[in-house]
Amino acid sequence: MVSNLTLNDITWKIDPEIFVIPIIDHPIRWYGIFWLLGIILCYRVLRSILKNEGRTIEFLDQLSMYIVLGTIIGARLGHVIFYDPSYYLNNPLKIFAIWEGGLASHGGGIGIVIAIYLFAKKQQLPFLHVADRIALVVPLAGACIRLGNLFNSEMIGIATDLPWAFVFTHIDAIPRHPAQLYEALFCFLLFTVLYRLWKEKQFRINDGNYFSLLLILLFSFRFLDEFLKVNQEHFEDSLFINMGQILSLPFIVIGLCVFIYNRFKKSLKVN
Repeated sequence: MVSNLTLNDITWKIDPEIFVIPIIDHPIRWYGIFWLLGIILCYRVLRSILKNEGRTIEFLDQLSMYIVLGTIIGARLGHVIFYDPSYYLNNPLKIFAIWEGGLASHGGGIGIVIAIYLFAKKQQLPFLHVADRIALVVPLAGACIRLGNLFNSEMIGIATDLPWAFVFTHIDAIPRHPAQLYEALFCFLLFTVLYRLWKEKQFRINDGNYFSLLLILLFSFRFLDEFLKVNQEHFEDSLFINMGQILSLPFIVIGLCVFIYNRFKKSLKVN
């Protein structure tokens, strides 16, 4: 195990709190700022996409409300159910204490899918049609959230002697993989790829193409990146793969099924 700080290591000692609001004594944290930045970026990109399709601002605002609520509720319940159910069963009121931390990205993903389904049903639109539009901006939100994790010095990586290793001084003095940064950079790259594909209108022929690619690529990378992370909970140490990897597999399978179905449907049209 690498345990000594070298000249090549990046010392990361960012304070998670930016400042504390006087009188109410409430801290403003980088994590919350990055969450807000993610929402703003997604809203602006989605507004551009939907405007080109002739959708109204009211349509966008309703969709955004569904997605934001689905993300937050799903992420919180995902953490409660997947990572520490016994604690929250004994302390049910703590489920609502989001400000204390504890959001699971896989739960957020499930929440987004449910929100898309409910919104699409209300608007009488195909689920995959709406899901494709949301798939374009999800990587932007994911990148911002992972940068928030980086500034929080959480979801840290395992020890490494690579020259770009980060030393999270709030945790210890061990050079580690900046696993959060890896995922953030991948999410920015994935957004670029999906958005470029959006410009290729022929790829939009079948609803679900973007949604399936998002699930396959994002959660495949998440599965691999987990090998470079320290397990978040002690019970994961006894598992062959950790909870993040277990929860990634269904998303990958669903993405593959949608992608294969669309390829099959396209070949039938050609024939």
